[in-house]
Amino acid sequence: MKRILTLAFFFLVFQDIIAQPLPWLKISDDHRYLVTEDNKPFLWLGGTAWELIHRLTREEVDFYLKDRAEKGFSVIQTVILAELDGLNTPNAYGYKPLIDNDPTQINEDYFQHVDYVVKKAEQLGLYVGLLPTWGDKFNLKWGTGPIIFDPQNAEKYGEIIAHRYKDQSNIIWILGGDRMPETDQQAATVRAMAQGIRKVSSKHLISYHPAGARSATDAFNEKWLDIDMFQSGHDRRAKEYDYVTKCRAVVPARPVIEGEPRYENIPDRFWEPGEHDWLDDSDVRVTAYWTLISGAAGYTYGCHDIWQMYAPGRSPGSQARTGWQAAMNLPGSQQMMYVRALMETLPWQTMANDQSLVVSENPEDHTHIVSSITADKKIIIVYTPWGKEFTVDLSTMKAQNVEAYWYNPRSGDSHKTGQYSTTGSVTFKPWAIGRGSDFILILKASNSEMVIPGL
Repeated sequence: MKRILTLAFFFLVFQDIIAQPLPWLKISDDHRYLVTEDNKPFLWLGGTAWELIHRLTREEVDFYLKDRAEKGFSVIQTVILAELDGLNTPNAYGYKPLIDNDPTQINEDYFQHVDYVVKKAEQLGLYVGLLPTWGDKFNLKWGTGPIIFDPQNAEKYGEIIAHRYKDQSNIIWILGGDRMPETDQQAATVRAMAQGIRKVSSKHLISYHPAGARSATDAFNEKWLDIDMFQSGHDRRAKEYDYVTKCRAVVPARPVIEGEPRYENIPDRFWEPGEHDWLDDSDVRVTAYWTLISGAAGYTYGCHDIWQMYAPGRSPGSQARTGWQAAMNLPGSQQMMYVRALMETLPWQTMANDQSLVVSENPEDHTHIVSSITADKKIIIVYTPWGKEFTVDLSTMKAQNVEAYWYNPRSGDSHKTGQYSTTGSVTFKPWAIGRGSDFILILKASNSEMVIPGL
């Protein structure tokens, strides 16, 4: 508990310091990561709150955003024209977003609430990954719709919203909305919306939220796309590290973000018939560390009850079973604090995924171990999702001796496990094994200045 309170205090102090316009974000010089305008590394630690604008009152918005800021989140992903009948079911104050469902005529009363969410996030040090619309408004697929966009009005809508938020430095635009374009018309509509935004603002970054098991560059490897985003989806069998590797191989290079992963408290593969296990905090941690240690620029946490802001009296989408306010305390979201604590003690934007470091057997299944090393060869981190022992080749490290520490991703605690020569390979074995017994090994040169988190 002391550890949790210390981290929460740190993030609250940080928020007080930056309770002012946030620095603009840009792409790093190597095109792999996000940095602030003064070149400080920026870790995208997102949270999906798709129905935040559509369903919550301002008091509830405050509660959600404050909680996420205290837990170390840096980006909140939400939608202006929401998924759950976002055009025809009014928001908490009785307002619909558009006049007569015309994208060129926005409802000022509704957008004042959008303004409030963006400004409140800014006050708390949070960026907003803002979707102009959910995908069912241009590709109905399985959604509610109706389809209202074509290339002409999509461009105008893009201009309108970009102009409204042209001075908001804490916005990243995310087009798409759980859809891939399936026709030339749909692709043209997305491009037009991007063009509309770009007519007004060249400073805001733009990404694209794809359908499950896909990435943004599967559809749009185009100049307007600044950030590649993938959705590994709500599937325990997903190999998130594979998505990162695939996206990083795309030319030209872009930062890669996991935009929608395995959600906490959702049935595994809920779209398939039959009964499945429920995904939990273990799935959250595996997704997060597989993603980040493989070289992504960010990871997005999601909870099934929270994305839809489920509450009594609302229809539970895909078996949502816990009220969203209670779900705010599920362990996976708490453990995002420890993700950030680890990453920000590392020179993580200089690290490169290097699977050759693990020289023991390493099958690509639920036990798959991922490893990364800094550019100066003084720090290695290795993640074992099931607590399986592994052997690391230390000979690539630029040091005679290294110190080894276990970092516990469930608690944020660390302890030293020994000191080793770098003349060969060493086998490391965590003290527990099995599902949920994941651990991170930190190896640092004895002369490294890295401060071990959680000591």
